[in-house]
Amino acid sequence: MTVRRFSPGTVSGPPVLLVHGFASDGHTDWITTGWPAALTATGREVLVPDLPGHGSSPATGGSQGAKAITAELTRLVSGLSEVDVVGYSLGARLAWELPAQAPVRRLVLAGVSPFEPFGAVDVVAAMAFAEGGKTPADPLTAMIAHMITAPGRNPAALARCIEDLRQEPFAPVAGAVTVPTLFVAGVDDPVSQGIETLAGLVPGAGLVRVPGDHGGALRSPEFKAAVLDFLG
Repeated sequence: MTVRRFSPGTVSGPPVLLVHGFASDGHTDWITTGWPAALTATGREVLVPDLPGHGSSPATGGSQGAKAITAELTRLVSGLSEVDVVGYSLGARLAWELPAQAPVRRLVLAGVSPFEPFGAVDVVAAMAFAEGGKTPADPLTAMIAHMITAPGRNPAALARCIEDLRQEPFAPVAGAVTVPTLFVAGVDDPVSQGIETLAGLVPGAGLVRVPGDHGGALRSPEFKAAVLDFLG
């Protein structure tokens, strides 16, 4: 798994792990939006991985499901005494699992659905589109088909990631996360509908709504400001 690291001049807090969304990469979600600069300015080292099959990280020979990916993320931070984690979309769904495995101090889960996001995707139809076929009739599958065929993406690796993730559907339960947690959702983001029920499973969790749809919320200054305030 490819990881970019950014170091502050003077360290004044635990490192921050930034976990990107599906069919994106660390550069697109975090670096182009100024997160490493904002965090290193507060004295934090920043870790920005590309998930397997995304960006510059090749697809692995094994599973690309949630258990396998979170195991890789856990190995990435295994030498740390504590780490703050910020996940967006798929990154937040994966980050939900990390406090049970890694020394997470604070957790931010943004742009996340309380339900399994890939359960209704027709992967066969999406791959048919990737190979030159028609746009899928189902709106969700059509959206995924266009995401996995965007420039620089690996459609086959991303389709396999969907298949593996749906083998381990997201099933959040109360008590699974006990560290201080902030949930963030765009006011116009359909993906985050129902996020308040997810926040209700985490004792003392906060919920902040910021301007924008799924992509707009990620890039909003309000999102960054809320996270910087929460991480202290």
